[in-house]
Amino acid sequence: MIICCGEALIDMLPRQTESGESAFAPHAGGAVFNTAVALGRLGTSVQFFSGLSSDLFGDILRDQLAHSNVDSSPAAVSDRPTTLAFVTLTDGHASYAFYDENTAGRMLSLDDLPETNANALFFGGISLVVEPCGATYEAFMLREAQTRVTMIDPNIRPGFITDETNYRARLARMLGAADIIKTSDEDLEWITGNTDAQALLQQTGAKVVLLTRGSEGVTVVTATDSFDVPAQKATVVDTVGAGDTFSAGFLAEMDKRGLLTKQSLSSATVEDLTAATAFGARVAAVTVSRAGANPPWANEL
Repeated sequence: MIICCGEALIDMLPRQTESGESAFAPHAGGAVFNTAVALGRLGTSVQFFSGLSSDLFGDILRDQLAHSNVDSSPAAVSDRPTTLAFVTLTDGHASYAFYDENTAGRMLSLDDLPETNANALFFGGISLVVEPCGATYEAFMLREAQTRVTMIDPNIRPGFITDETNYRARLARMLGAADIIKTSDEDLEWITGNTDAQALLQQTGAKVVLLTRGSEGVTVVTATDSFDVPAQKATVVDTVGAGDTFSAGFLAEMDKRGLLTKQSLSSATVEDLTAATAFGARVAAVTVSRAGANPPWANEL
């Protein structure tokens, strides 16, 4: 069992009505939400922990989780509103306006922390930036990291960060507790000022660092090895959710191989990590070949 911990929100995507009026269409989203959905569709036993609303947008999120075989019972459900992200496009470039004050996801507190029997926990996304939910996810990770495998994908969104000092301090603590760190080259440069994955491994004590480099593939670093796994060829429609579904594919294959315990992860071989990374790249390649964060089902692979 893997439990994914982080944001779920509604992306309000720009559309045009038949009469030519501008409109927005609601679509379920959020980085950690996407990872949970991808894991469920791949057939991995997965739960989702977040703050979810009882409003109509919360219904959309819960319905997609259930449809994708994700157990959302650990989530804290309240009558606070769902976080909304309105997307506008200018010359093909997306910008976002977040409506997140006093939402069900934002107001997640320490009192909402669940007990878990999961083998592994996954964290990341913009949910680590704001309070009180950021402190809640951090506390959950630090509470469980001594006995369970933890993975983090910071998924940096600089425009969403209002208190950079506190956010960097939180990231340092969570990266220091993680067994597996997945980061893009852009994110790593924001965090450390360079793209040296080996240095990140040494600084944090992680067992595995996965450095994604877009079409150039993934660099895998452990205490004893460093090697590259090529990206899968794909006709790119958009890259929404690519990193989220890569993480899901990696975790799914590691779980299939019985490597998501503290002891077994330490003994994972280059062959194991290569296979898991390649599977993550394969899953991500399907996602980028179609519009939006729409992870593949196992039978599509």
